[in-house]
Amino acid sequence: MAVNISSTDLLNNIMTTQLDLEELKINIENMFLVINGIIVTLMQVGFACLEAGCVQPKNVTNILLKNILDLFICALSYWLVGYGLAYGGGGCAYYGKEFFAGVGMPSSQNGVWFFQYVFAATAATIISGAVAERCNFIAYIFYSVIVSGVTYPIASHWTWSPDGWLLKIGYSDFSGSGTLHLLSGTCSFVAALFIGPRNGRFSTIAPNEYNGHSMPLVATGTLLLISGFLSFNGASLGHITKPGDGLIVAKSVSNTIFGGSGAAVVILIMAKAGLVGESRWPFAMTINAVLSGMISVCGGVNEYTHFSAIMVGMISCIIYLILQWVVPRLKVDDPLETTAVHFGGGLWGVIARPLFVKGGFWNNPESMPLLKSNLIGAGSIIVWSVVNSAILFGFLRVFDLLRVSKEKEIMGLDISLHKEQAYPVTNICIENGYKSNKTTVVRHSYDNVAMQHTLQQ
Repeated sequence: MAVNISSTDLLNNIMTTQLDLEELKINIENMFLVINGIIVTLMQVGFACLEAGCVQPKNVTNILLKNILDLFICALSYWLVGYGLAYGGGGCAYYGKEFFAGVGMPSSQNGVWFFQYVFAATAATIISGAVAERCNFIAYIFYSVIVSGVTYPIASHWTWSPDGWLLKIGYSDFSGSGTLHLLSGTCSFVAALFIGPRNGRFSTIAPNEYNGHSMPLVATGTLLLISGFLSFNGASLGHITKPGDGLIVAKSVSNTIFGGSGAAVVILIMAKAGLVGESRWPFAMTINAVLSGMISVCGGVNEYTHFSAIMVGMISCIIYLILQWVVPRLKVDDPLETTAVHFGGGLWGVIARPLFVKGGFWNNPESMPLLKSNLIGAGSIIVWSVVNSAILFGFLRVFDLLRVSKEKEIMGLDISLHKEQAYPVTNICIENGYKSNKTTVVRHSYDNVAMQHTLQQ
């Protein structure tokens, strides 16, 4: 039995199908960004574990609370101001003019907002490692709001918004070597400079080392950061429904690993040869080198060959080692080596992209113009970060809001600020070499002074 379909009905069916496909495309794009954004939030867990493991036990609660609150304080500042400054449109080359507090923002952009927000939260989180163990909590809230709401969003407008002036002159940075890592690394150095070193850090000719208390926490945090990094770089494309998107995402994820691999090979060879560090198989130095390598490929992770990504990571390790040695010699106390990892890796990532993409600078005549644009971008981001940070941390220091008192620092921030110890301890301890009828009472105190032993024979 023949079924007659009029041309009008056929046209309506085609239009309905097209609308359904467009709706499906929007749903897929949003889910792609939301799912990867959720994975990137695991980097907050990674930072929390890494920083907690790298500080003294008396400051662990403080570090953990900062990393938890970053997700929520930065969400408010990015919603109120940050997203509008970054992607608000309005035709301005330097900052956006719309979508403040979500006003006028299409619901279809919620996925974009969420993914970009976790980038802003990461920028603020990185700084906490540079000022760990002596930063006042009100200062933490203050700088988190400013960095995630103003400093980072304006830089991201320059580099990623269609109206951005750096994008228009040819600056290219796929997932934030300069826009995020160089910016936060610069802010971290200025913050550490203004807040001053931890008590006793440089009181002798050779800097006193304040080693972390938990290597398992550090290792767990690093592995979580690596996992988050894969979504961080893979989803920076921003969409997944255009032809070739899957190939770009896969290449980005693979090259992220290869960047870390190149750095890992170099640090292990140099340490084994006795050229760096005191250990032949260093732990903390290795993980920071690996993170620096993964940061360095962010600029062109979508275009590098695997070999290029490895080379970029290898060079980033050398830069990390140089800065890791230089910063303490400047009497700047950076407990997590944030400057060496993020500033060094970020700056090299901006420079490396035009040198290693499309066959390398030796085969690509476009490399030198691109290098010029990226150097202008890197310089602009550094200047912007220094000026913002100097004003921000200078203000906090002038009004005595930046740093806790010496007494509170010695006591530990867990007790002096939060009244909640991460490791409350009151133990009965029997020392080796004594008979079982001896009792050693140890009162573990976070002022690093009170340790009483009552020995009975």
